[in-house]
Amino acid sequence: MEVLLGIIRESWLLLTRMSPYLLFGFAAAGLLHAFMDTRRITAHLGERSLVSVVKASLIGIPLPLCSCGVLPLAASLRREGASKGAILSFLISTPTTGVDSIFATYSLLGWFFTAYRVLASFAAGVLSGLLANVLLKDDDAVKAGVPRCKMCEMAEEHGHSFVYKAKSAFKYAFVELMTDTGKWLLAGVIIGGTIAYFVPESFVRTFMGSGLRAMLIMLVIGIPMYVCASGSIPIAAALMLKGLNPGAAFVFLFAGPATNAAGMAVIGGQLGRKALAIYLFSIVVCSLAMGALLDFLWNAAGMTFSLTHMHGGEGAAAWPGVVCGTVLLGLIVNAYLRARVRSEK
Repeated sequence: MEVLLGIIRESWLLLTRMSPYLLFGFAAAGLLHAFMDTRRITAHLGERSLVSVVKASLIGIPLPLCSCGVLPLAASLRREGASKGAILSFLISTPTTGVDSIFATYSLLGWFFTAYRVLASFAAGVLSGLLANVLLKDDDAVKAGVPRCKMCEMAEEHGHSFVYKAKSAFKYAFVELMTDTGKWLLAGVIIGGTIAYFVPESFVRTFMGSGLRAMLIMLVIGIPMYVCASGSIPIAAALMLKGLNPGAAFVFLFAGPATNAAGMAVIGGQLGRKALAIYLFSIVVCSLAMGALLDFLWNAAGMTFSLTHMHGGEGAAAWPGVVCGTVLLGLIVNAYLRARVRSEK
């Protein structure tokens, strides 16, 4: 019983430190979904050029989609005329960040790690897109028929009022998106809490080492694993508290959300094996190179990581975090129950 309570306590502390930023991030994601016109996005992604690839990477950074959730949107953009280079750039930059995970990264790992994560996501997206433009033959994309409204499934020309869009933003953020990511986020918090409670610092130093060895271990763990960009953060933070070097933690934060076995199978089938090879090459090279650079910068600046990086310090959770954590848990449970009811119908 004492062990269970210890895990719950550590997991709760992680959740309360992340939840205010996560709730804000989910709300921002809903607004992006309801008010952003995907047709205008597609118009910028059709050319085989550096500009198109850069735009795809920049567009993907704030979108709160996991490595599986991004696939339907990428397929839709491809059908509407986006180039293969732009699609690969979008497929990497989107799941590795997201407005919700950006705020969550700041809540546990601080501003430097957050900015570095966004920069690495952009760099990897651009690298994959440029390689695709050079090495892949870009067949004409299949144009979609009549575009459908993402909120009501009617013709795109059907306009909606501001109030309707606001309601759609709330539903997307706190029902649909919560259904897709809530369970993985909760799983990540529980895993992080378990690591914080059980794993001694000596274990990480002895069995994982540091430098390239630790980064390769985290790369092997992260690539086939399904973990969302937000759900990976408490795991990485807990491992860093136990002594894992920042570069290795970054590799997990980057490679884990960017890939999973199912997503790689879809990419290989839809874009071809060469595109899949470019996709994996870009993720591996950028994660290891950026991880090594992060270790160098971290050590050169004399930075350290402790619980004080997690906003709120080492003590008990502050009341705003408790309120937000309770609300977030309620939203996750609500999303789970709604999804279960739909599956039983």
